[in-house]
Amino acid sequence: MKINKQKDQLLAMIRKGKPMTLGEQARLVLSLATPAILAQLTTTMMQYIDASMVGSLGAEASAAIGLIETTMWLLGSLCSAAAAGFYVQVSHQLGANDAAKARSTLRQGIMSVFVVSALLGLISLAISPFLPKWLGGNDSINATSSAYFAIVATALPIFQFSMFGSGMLRSSGNMVVPSIMSVVMMSLDVVFNFFLIFHTRTVDVLGMHITMPGAGLGVVGAAIGTASAEFVAASITMYILCFRNKELSLKIDSGRFMPTWDVVKRALHIGLPMGIQQTIMTSAYIVTTIIIAPLGTFAIAANSFGIIVESLCYMPGYGVSDAATTLVGQSMGAGRYELMKRFAWLSVALGMGIMTVMGVVMYVGSPFAMAMMTPSEEVRQLGVEVLRIEAFAEPMFGAAIISYGVFVGAAKTIAPSVMNLISMWGVRITLAAMLAPSMGLRGVWLAMCLELTFRGVIFLVKLTLWKR
Repeated sequence: MKINKQKDQLLAMIRKGKPMTLGEQARLVLSLATPAILAQLTTTMMQYIDASMVGSLGAEASAAIGLIETTMWLLGSLCSAAAAGFYVQVSHQLGANDAAKARSTLRQGIMSVFVVSALLGLISLAISPFLPKWLGGNDSINATSSAYFAIVATALPIFQFSMFGSGMLRSSGNMVVPSIMSVVMMSLDVVFNFFLIFHTRTVDVLGMHITMPGAGLGVVGAAIGTASAEFVAASITMYILCFRNKELSLKIDSGRFMPTWDVVKRALHIGLPMGIQQTIMTSAYIVTTIIIAPLGTFAIAANSFGIIVESLCYMPGYGVSDAATTLVGQSMGAGRYELMKRFAWLSVALGMGIMTVMGVVMYVGSPFAMAMMTPSEEVRQLGVEVLRIEAFAEPMFGAAIISYGVFVGAAKTIAPSVMNLISMWGVRITLAAMLAPSMGLRGVWLAMCLELTFRGVIFLVKLTLWKR
């Protein structure tokens, strides 16, 4: 409670135009970044646990999810862009001490993101029977992939509101509730998956044989379990946002939920470049999947597991990025541009430091991490090799992630989006297509390492030259 009070006092200094020392700025960055990092790590741990449970079913079960994983990223990215279009506005409005306008934006955002996610879900459901074949999957995994993707498509509005609610709370400076909800979601996901993935079985607990019921749904059970856990967390998050938040509670006043053009226009200005970027970026991930698919089931599974393990290293960067978006957004809303730049560089420095340490951890700990994911020796060995290649890119990847979060907070999303696209398509995809035939999955991950390093450099240059 004391920490939260200090954080609120420091945020109030931004809005009231009071001078802030470097120490106060650093404490505010840390107070917002710490719970955001924990939230991102918890989300990644949920993916890790999911993958470990499914991995115990064999390489084909893992490949069935890995095949359509990048397409799910596309859906998540589009939902994230839709949410950002509204919560960045709210951050600016709260920074300008206009809570009533922020609540109006929140109401209109609720209706808008629901429509977006429902349309995306319907389109995804329609293509689910055909998607795995389009991606180059073989008959042994295509049916399972289709079923998993169909469940994800049906649950897309749930995932949308989880992102929207968490983003709105972070914009108001509340990083704690999204963090707690991530822990709740992870815990429920483990419980739901335990009973839905596996068949009824007998386990030995302290010398006692206990029969554990199970639905035996396999990969489909993992999808249902994750969606169910997300539903609980999203419901609680939206309740706290709409009825308990001291600035954004919809009980404070009344207003329209139907979107106005002014609010939608601002949301499009922020979110549309992000959405286009994420569509093209994730299309590149899908192309990468197509490049990897001919390399075989072991390569698909190792790539999928490797991405999950790597995310344990870069998700702290996204946590710091969330904090940077909030601080830059509120500073910009308050018209404090020099303070905004100081928050930007403090956040980038913190994120790069954390991700440098995490890169070392990934290099050393990759054998243990992969051993936890799958019993397949071939998949484990290949996964360790590609993770150790990628470990060298983590510091500059951190620079890119957090710099992008800075520009989102400032509602400057067009140029950074173009930079991401040039880096992804011009460097990663080109190199991956050239290296995969001779180096296999190792070549694809080498291309990724070189591209992320390049991306970090150009984002640091952009941040250095940034003028409001």
